[in-house]
Amino acid sequence: MVPAWLQLLCLFIPQAFPGAQPAEVYVDVPENYGGNFPLYLTKLPLPRKETEGQIVLSGDSGVAAEGPFAVDPESGFLLVTRALDREEQAEYQLQVTLETEDGRVLWGPQHVLVHVKDENDQVPHFSQAIYKVQLSQGTRPGVPFFFLEASDGDAPGTANSDLRFHILNQAPSQPSADMFQLEPQLGALALSPEGTKVAKLSVEDADAPGSPNSHIVYRLLSPEPEEAAEGRVFELDSTSGSVTLGAAPLQAGQNILLQVLVIDLGGAEGGLSSTCEIAVMITDINDHAPEFTTSQIEPLSLPEDTEPGTLVTTLMATDADLEPAFRLMDFAIEAGDVEGTFGLDWEPDSGHVLLRLLKNLSYEAAPSHKLVVVVRSVAEPVGPDPGPGATVTVTVLVERVVPPPQLDQESYEASVPVSTPAGSLLLTIRPSDPMSSPLRFSLVNDSEGWLCIEEVSGEVHIARALQGAQPGDMYTVLVEAQDADEPTLSTSVALVIHFLKAPSAPIPTLAPEPSQHLCTPRQDRGVVVGGPRGDPDLAGGHGPYSFALGPNPTAQRDWRLRALNGSHAYLTLGLHWVEPREHVVPIVVSHHDRVWQIQVPVIVCRCNVEGQCMRKVGRMKGMPTKLSAVGILVGTLIAIGIFLILIFTHLTLARKKDPDQPVDSVPLKAAV
Repeated sequence: MVPAWLQLLCLFIPQAFPGAQPAEVYVDVPENYGGNFPLYLTKLPLPRKETEGQIVLSGDSGVAAEGPFAVDPESGFLLVTRALDREEQAEYQLQVTLETEDGRVLWGPQHVLVHVKDENDQVPHFSQAIYKVQLSQGTRPGVPFFFLEASDGDAPGTANSDLRFHILNQAPSQPSADMFQLEPQLGALALSPEGTKVAKLSVEDADAPGSPNSHIVYRLLSPEPEEAAEGRVFELDSTSGSVTLGAAPLQAGQNILLQVLVIDLGGAEGGLSSTCEIAVMITDINDHAPEFTTSQIEPLSLPEDTEPGTLVTTLMATDADLEPAFRLMDFAIEAGDVEGTFGLDWEPDSGHVLLRLLKNLSYEAAPSHKLVVVVRSVAEPVGPDPGPGATVTVTVLVERVVPPPQLDQESYEASVPVSTPAGSLLLTIRPSDPMSSPLRFSLVNDSEGWLCIEEVSGEVHIARALQGAQPGDMYTVLVEAQDADEPTLSTSVALVIHFLKAPSAPIPTLAPEPSQHLCTPRQDRGVVVGGPRGDPDLAGGHGPYSFALGPNPTAQRDWRLRALNGSHAYLTLGLHWVEPREHVVPIVVSHHDRVWQIQVPVIVCRCNVEGQCMRKVGRMKGMPTKLSAVGILVGTLIAIGIFLILIFTHLTLARKKDPDQPVDSVPLKAAV
């Protein structure tokens, strides 16, 4: 018991010291209260009435309280104005302060925690209105095969939310009214020991009913095959004759022969007996899910030009069920093929599935594909949930395919007289697409060595005189074009040369324009090369002449030639710098079936700032050369040396002639 003076002291302290912080007040309010309102909850420890100020009720955050609570200013009681629902809000956090009109706090805040007491007003609900469960024939009694789920909105952990499960009725009631049992707390549904009966033996004895002579018992003699190590497959009730499942597991496709002995006199010695046989065949159920023989296929490579319909790979799946209907499988591409590029093909009764290409591949669009193939059983499985199905992952790598080079003709032909000189241009091999990758050209089977081809430009020239060629003959070579960026890509084309009779008319002579001096570094100047003089074909309007540089690689590197008109061409420097000297440039001129070569001399010189050739200047008169200057200097030094030798010789001879001369008068010896 708390002394009365201590209670009075506890009430006096908050009133005597308004600034003290009172402890938090806890209040319980019954849910769905059906009495009169307002309902007074508890008296708050407010200070004495003489203290000026007004009572302010607010929420926990300090804002004005919105809800069913209020404070009676006369009595200081906390009250509620309406019924509360715990499922709507289980707790309310309030605070009470005493404040002046200008908002100054005189007392508080007093924290109040209102807890709504739960009432059993929520009805339990199952997670589903109807449950559908498939039960395997081999399900053991007492082992849960399904769990019911239900929820209750009342307070967790209280008696109001403590659920129990019960079986109300079973329809149909055959073969047993109590075939199933339900664990009341967990909702675990299982077979009762009665839903395991295999057979019920019925025996009649004509002896007096109720006497020992008609008291029969049953015995199981010998199951076939022999009893398993885990126990019997079947059990026989000696009194009722009911055959039930034993502890040993069943195997699909197994045939078991049971021999049952029935004896009267309650099985005592001397009783009469009879036997019967029960043939039991264990049928298969679809309790195995199909599986792939492997879960990962090594990456497969397909060129991007692979034809649709091509077989990519073959997958294999197996099913452990015995019944053929249960081994039927269904396959699908579960992931990795949004565009439908691949497809599956299989026979219904086969575990082999063919993965085929259905659409064209593109390396740029997708350099690889990662396919996930799933297999499921066609028949509805029984027993536990088989899961999402077995899968196998197939990785397909797309190989980029670059087409071989394409030329502007499928084959080439040219006709030349047997007298065509070396260096003559026959034709030019060109790619079909000028914007394609650059090509490198070569001749494959030029057995006579009559031809040569420019590696970059594709120009085919006569390499040497066509000795041995006869008019009317044909000469075939292969021209190989190789991609410069992809050396493995190449193509070849036939070039057929038809030899013609040499022309009997004299070949007109070529007369180039007078030589000019060309400056290096290169300037915008060139040499004009003229066609043949007095050619009747040109005068008769039979077509222009064609000009080309000779097959000399140096000439083709250093010079450039372009046509001016039908009778003249313009020769310029091909490089920015060409060695200053006189050059002889070979030029091939052709007209119809006539081809000849000319040599054009060109003088290349250094250029001054005005773009003119700088020429060597001769020695000016009266100016010594370097050699003459050196000779004069050497001669002068020799003359000075001879003069000094003569002077010293003269002094030496004079001293020998006068030996009595004083020592002081003898000249000093020159220091060496």
